[in-house]
This record gives sequence, C-alpha cells and structure tokens, in this order.
Amino acid sequence: MIYRSPLPDVEIPGGTLTELVLGTAARHGGKPALVDGVTGETLTYAELAEGASAGAGGLAALGVGPGDVVGLLSHNQPRYALAVHAALGAGAAVTPMNPVLTAGEIGKQLRASRAKVLVTAEAVADKAADVAREHGIEHVYVLGEHDRARPFAELLAAGHPAPRPDLDPATAVAVLPFSSGTTGAAKGVRLTHRNLVANLVQTRAGWRVGPDDVQAAVLPFFHIYGFTIILHSGLLGGATVLTLPRFEPGAYLAALAEHHVTRAYFAPPMVLALANAPDVERYDLSALRYAFCGAAPLDVEVTERAERRLGCRIRQGYGMTEASPGTHQVYDDAFATTPAGSVGRLSPNTEARLVHPGTDTDVAPGEDGELLVRGPQVMLGYLDNPGATASTITGGWLHTGDIARVDDHGVFWIVDRLKELIKYKGYQVAPAELEAVLLSHPGVLDAAVIGVPHAEGGEAPKAFVVPRPGVEAGDVLAWVAERVAPYKKVRALEFVDSIPKSPTGKILRRVLKERG
Repeated sequence: MIYRSPLPDVEIPGGTLTELVLGTAARHGGKPALVDGVTGETLTYAELAEGASAGAGGLAALGVGPGDVVGLLSHNQPRYALAVHAALGAGAAVTPMNPVLTAGEIGKQLRASRAKVLVTAEAVADKAADVAREHGIEHVYVLGEHDRARPFAELLAAGHPAPRPDLDPATAVAVLPFSSGTTGAAKGVRLTHRNLVANLVQTRAGWRVGPDDVQAAVLPFFHIYGFTIILHSGLLGGATVLTLPRFEPGAYLAALAEHHVTRAYFAPPMVLALANAPDVERYDLSALRYAFCGAAPLDVEVTERAERRLGCRIRQGYGMTEASPGTHQVYDDAFATTPAGSVGRLSPNTEARLVHPGTDTDVAPGEDGELLVRGPQVMLGYLDNPGATASTITGGWLHTGDIARVDDHGVFWIVDRLKELIKYKGYQVAPAELEAVLLSHPGVLDAAVIGVPHAEGGEAPKAFVVPRPGVEAGDVLAWVAERVAPYKKVRALEFVDSIPKSPTGKILRRVLKERG
C-alpha cells in the first residue's frame, strides 16, 4: 500500500539552490536576511546576494569549480550563508562540519570528501589550520580575522567576476553532509541541487514562511535540519533568520523576545529544557506562532508542559539526512487539529510505505512497519559507498530504518528506530516508549534506554538517568514497572551526569552501549 500526501504535487524548479533562494534577493533589498543574535551582525538580502556572487568569483579564481568540495567548519552565524552560496556559485559542493569535532574527525571528513578549500570560524581557526596543513589543503579562509588563515572577505574584495558553471541540478552535488552515525560509522550523503530545491518547495507548501517571519536558528546549519528547514526555508520565504551559536534557555528565550521570533525550531532536549527552565513566563513570546521539533521522537507529556510555558503549540516533523531532510510535516493550518506526538502527514510529491522489517512486504493497515519513502528529495546516494546505497535505496524506495504507523487520517507516528528495538524473550521493546515513561517521573531530568545482554531474556532494557537530587534508583524502577507491561520493565539503571547526544538531539546509543 502506497501512502501519499493530501496536498497536491508541486512543480520543482529546474535551477540550483542558490538560484532558488537568492533569486528574489533584489526584491527584498535592504531587509535583514540574517542577524547574529549575539553580536548583532546583520546581512541584508542585497549584501548576501552580492557577497555570494563576489565570493564565487574569488573561489573560481583559485581554481574551484564543478566537482570540487569546500569544507565549512563553523557555528551558526550570518557569514555561514555567505560561504555556502559563494561555494555553490562557483559550482562546488559544501561539506559542513561540526566545529567541536576533533582534529582527527575533521581530517577524516576532509579526506573522504576530498575538500579543496577549508572555510572556518574564528574560534576554531587554529584547529582548522593544523588539519589543513596535515592534509595538504592549501587554501584556508576564516569568517572574520585570524593570523593563521586568510580572511574570507578577501575573496569578496578581489573583484573577480562570478562564474557561470555548467551544472545539471539533478546530478550536481550541492551539499555533502555526513550522517550522524548514531548506529554506526558516518557516511557522506550526496544531496544534489535538485534534492534540496525539491525539499524546499515541498515543505513550503505546508509551512508558509514569509517576509514577516523571524526564524530562530540555534539548531546547527552543519546538520541538514538546520541547513534546509531553518536557514534555507527562511531565505526562500524572505524571512529574517536569527542565528545563535548554542542553546542556553535564558539567552534563547531573551533572543526570542527581543527579536519577536515567529517560528522556533527545536530538538527534543531543547523542549525538555524549556519545560523545566525557571522564569519562562517573564519573557514576552507573544510573537511566536509556530514551534517545530524534529531529529528524534518527542514525548507528549514533555511537549504539553513546554507548550503551556511558551504559549505556543509544538508539533513534530520527520525526515532524515538522506531525504534532504523533510518527508513529513504538520502543515501550518493543521497545527490545532494534528495530534501531539505524531509527525504529521506526507509532504507533497512524497510517497511512503510500511513494510515488515527486512522485507519488501507491506504490513496490514494499522500495523507498525519500517517506513520507506520515495520522492525527489531522496539523495543521489552515499559517497564512495555503492553497497550502502544499494541496501538503503531499493526500487527507488529509501529505507529509513524507523518503525512507524499511520492512522486513518493519514497521520504518521514514529515508534522507534528499527536497529534500536530491544528484543526481550522475543518481544520487541521500544526504547523511546520507556524513555517517555522515565521522563514523566518528577525526579528524572533526562533519560536514555538501550538493550544489554540478559541471561533469561537474551536482551533487556537498561536505563541511563540524569536524576534530581535525592532520587533513589529503586523508586525510578518501580515507577516504570507500574506503567508498562512486564516484558518492558527496565532491568538495570545507572545514574549519569548527562546523556550523550548528537548536535541535533539524537541519543547516541552506541556511546551508551560502549559503556554497557
């Protein structure tokens, strides 16, 4: 059975990502495109378009063009967008990197992507320069000033004309993110201009971002969620994108209030933090109309607590790096009628199936199954890994590795990661379900669940819990046991100071498994 979006298909433009999102920059002119929430630095639409064109000319003069890759190592800041579109304008692809990566991890990505140029933020310029030298990358530019890298502004000021690269948007890679590797080694994901252009116009059908909007961008641009859903949906709509380098509840709420943010984007740990943060109510958040959460399942009770404090509904979406990323969304006009805890309906031009894991056989209506998706946003494939590509995309269908269900109204619910399901005496136990129960305990600040070897059951749930002072492990175990079926009980519990997570909030279960 193939599920489809209730929205009609949209026409996918034929140009590049830069042509789509900056093609109307002249219309917006002096309107702020990006504002740094810490420093106040502002780039207008005109400055962004002109700077990207000049930067493309500067990169082209270095010999950068189609088939090349530019590494981008930075936190969220206005000049991030400038670097992206300078590289794309030259015909190159961008491989974005988390600035907290170790030198070894950065080097591994630069080597795998065969990056020719590295652009870095000031704060990590020393690390970037060391890695570039080790890997033979001659050209290192800094978004600002640093004595070990040339200012990116030099490329803009050089006066070289913008090139006109001959690209096929359907096959030319625009962005080369590396998947988070929550269940294994990270892989380079080849996203073409067409993939990203398609996803932007698809999601725009349901999320009507416009010039009156201000989008809060604290989720990192080096992750595809921040890159597409926040940064580029904002630029496409003519909104102002407010960049923030990191999430801290007080500073974040102050920024929302000061800049009259209308759309906020969360990962689950942010929602949990806002549900528990002191003094939320003293901030004027009256401009906030929509709040979205993605990257990992979000507990309904935590959602409702955060909603009451923010005065705004929070709804989830769904996607993955390999889908640019969006496949499911709660449309703006369906916020009030779509159940919390679901991920909404399919975006236009997107199809889905639910199959028995490891097969191509559809499950019966109403049953849980592995989610498969198909659409123009699905990646070209993994970098230099045809085997992984062939096992992930079969017959045009992308295997998400997530277990989902769909109701009679076409609303989808993510049950859990297929690879993270715990099998206890033959029963399948979803870690996300147990985590939701743990988070409902008043003495639990955060929690994660993994499967560990068990003498009787083969595998059993173990919980890692960040407790409030005075909480006893026995009380937490009893709390869970009273609220789940016997085979779902947590059999072991360990108190920890924090739960390891990716930058977008996914629990790094493999890290916990290494600890046992």
